[in-house]
Amino acid sequence: MEVVIAVFVVLVSLVVLDQASHLTITNAIKVSEVTQLSKTSVGFSLLAFSTSLPELSVAFIAALSGDAPVSVGNVLGSNIVNITLIIGLAVLLLSLRRPRKVNIISSFAREELSSLYFGLFVSSVIPLSLVYIADASWFVGLVLILIFIYYTYQLSKIRLPLEGGTAVSDEEKKKLKKYVSLVLLGVAGVVLSAYFLVESAVAIAGFMGIPESLIGATVIAFGTSLPELSLDLRAFLKGHPSLAFGDIVGSSFVNMTLILGITLFIPMLLGSPFSMNMGVFQNLVIFSLISNLFLWYFLSMGRLTWREGAIFLFIYLLFLATTFGAIQLQPPPT
Repeated sequence: MEVVIAVFVVLVSLVVLDQASHLTITNAIKVSEVTQLSKTSVGFSLLAFSTSLPELSVAFIAALSGDAPVSVGNVLGSNIVNITLIIGLAVLLLSLRRPRKVNIISSFAREELSSLYFGLFVSSVIPLSLVYIADASWFVGLVLILIFIYYTYQLSKIRLPLEGGTAVSDEEKKKLKKYVSLVLLGVAGVVLSAYFLVESAVAIAGFMGIPESLIGATVIAFGTSLPELSLDLRAFLKGHPSLAFGDIVGSSFVNMTLILGITLFIPMLLGSPFSMNMGVFQNLVIFSLISNLFLWYFLSMGRLTWREGAIFLFIYLLFLATTFGAIQLQPPPT
């Protein structure tokens, strides 16, 4: 009976998480419009941070409750979902609507691509380095947080007008406080739903004998990627690929710097520092790296059509198959 309740709580938490994140994202976009930031800057900074709020909340709750493997698995799994599933689905849906002409990155500016390349570079190098050094401590977490703060500061100095140079009306400027208040309300909903999501997922993992890292990489990773999935699919279908790519790559950057840093650093502040063996996440790191490299290659080639979308979906299905295959190989609980 407890497992049934836990599953119900997970499902309800995912719904609340999605709605609260959508509320946050929608009003964060309105705030960005009032402050006159470009779509690329909005996608990589404000929007990416907003869509990463579920992962950030999971990181806080997992760090406080001693379930850090859930957060690390969630971070790596979310990066894989964001690139392979979201981009793959978006490209295939666009191909069905416009079968003769779909190449959603053909019009990207050089400045936009440079930001995406940097985000992919950081989100590839960090997990690979952590696997190489094996143990990740609070000091590594502090370095990751500092990287996030430094680049966010550098990005904040680049203030570009919105595409088209549309002026913001005085009426919209007066609504800025309202938009900010709704953002804070959405954040509160995200935090609460993430708490119940982590607690219930850990309970299910313990009952079924499934490692917490695998639960984080599958169920929670997909759930916390729902904001990106809903928002970025809309952005692609409405003809705003720069906004969607900025959010996807920016979210990966936020996940691998701020969120992973918090996961490792918070326990030290609570007086219980630890070192995490990153070797157990080797499969996740490999698929995350493969996803990033394929996206990097497609961006550099200036081509992203239905064929590339099919490749991304194949990678995601292969990731699921190997992940659940690893679950089957786990020894039964004693």
